Amino acid sequence: MAVANQRMTRQKKVILEILKNTKSHPTADWVYAEARKVLPEISLGTVYRNLNTLCQAGEILELNYGSSFSRFDGNPQNHYHFVCTSCGAVMDLDLPVMVELEQNLQEATGLRVTHHRMEFYGQCCTCLDKS
Repeated sequence: MAVANQRMTRQKKVILEILKNTKSHPTADWVYAEARKVLPEISLGTVYRNLNTLCQAGEILELNYGSSFSRFDGNPQNHYHFVCTSCGAVMDLDLPVMVELEQNLQEATGLRVTHHRMEFYGQCCTCLDKS
């Protein structure tokens, strides 16, 4: 889903591929470090601008959990996340029951849901094993 008058530049394509090929929900700084491996001349400002453009085009998601930085997700489809409150890891969750909940809501109310967002918080398995 491209925004009108927006070209798929080489920089944007590299950033999008980086995000599509990771499940880590990285920060812009991490994306910048990875992009420099392919495009050594790319600037941090270019990464931020392209992340913003890709978000506006609906090709990626920006995840903001109230911290001083956002994380980015290369999967723009409705899905759910678990955020570890100990180490900060963000993981995708496969919860088909939530899709059913959205459908039931629409059927019961006549409303049309276009999107929603839900996160779960707690400790990941790695942090639980450490304690």
